Amino acid sequence: MTYFSARLPVLYPTDAEALFTALEDHNVPYALLDGTKDVWVRDFMPVRTRSGRMLSFRYEPSYLAGAPELRTDFRRDMALQLTPDLKVKALSSGMAAKLIYSAINLDGGNVVLSPSGGRALVSDRIFAENPDCERKELVQKLSALLEAEVLIIPSLRSDMTGHADGMARFLDDHTVVSNRPLSPRGFEKTVYAALRYHGLDVLDFPFFSAPGHSAAGCYLNYLETKQAVFLPVFGSTRDTEAVAAAKHVFSRPVVPVMVPSIAADGGGLHCISWEFDIGPQTGNEQSLCSGMPLLEHRGRH
Repeated sequence: MTYFSARLPVLYPTDAEALFTALEDHNVPYALLDGTKDVWVRDFMPVRTRSGRMLSFRYEPSYLAGAPELRTDFRRDMALQLTPDLKVKALSSGMAAKLIYSAINLDGGNVVLSPSGGRALVSDRIFAENPDCERKELVQKLSALLEAEVLIIPSLRSDMTGHADGMARFLDDHTVVSNRPLSPRGFEKTVYAALRYHGLDVLDFPFFSAPGHSAAGCYLNYLETKQAVFLPVFGSTRDTEAVAAAKHVFSRPVVPVMVPSIAADGGGLHCISWEFDIGPQTGNEQSLCSGMPLLEHRGRH
């Protein structure tokens, strides 16, 4: 099941209609989440690991420091206000035992997991968001939590969020697609070098830069489901090239979805979506950060 904020069709009615129609046309089940403060559900909903563990990270991004009314706290705002369908799934599967709260300050959009869940791309913005934790230690703790090898990539200082999901996405554990460099010395080249340093094969993906905080041009922010890949398009002459490139990369159907309004506010289809799927049970976890209560088990009632 893919979930979106109930605010999405209110704030972006045209984009939401295009998205929901595309999902329905391809038999992708979806539902809306109440209780959110904004539409970027990827950032404040839990991250699912390969063992089925659900990690709820602290969501206090610096870019929302002056707008607390836009910051959704999963534990306070969402954990007890999920849709009935989600509650039933969680309780019947024992998810309460697998939901873990972490004090690490990290947006879900800055965690890009490989298909196996064994590798994770995270931008270096995590260091600025967790200044009290030594970098090497922070990466080690995050790796243990995610049950994945954490690969750090650079973020652009002028990028408001610095999220990894706008810079690269995994195709398999060893291959990623990344934004095509705009110039020989462009920032995309820096990201490319970091990805290659981590031993990844990198495929260029169409990209263009839009002014301000707009995400128009970031075709990498697609929504991938079992049925199809939903590609954000923006009414640009470059949309056709992006669709063709995606069809070359993915074996599943590629469905373009026009989302210019969502993009204008800095996000794409990956940003506004969250998937909920139950995996195998895990055992009790241990706190991993000295002097910092990183892990706390809480059941749902």
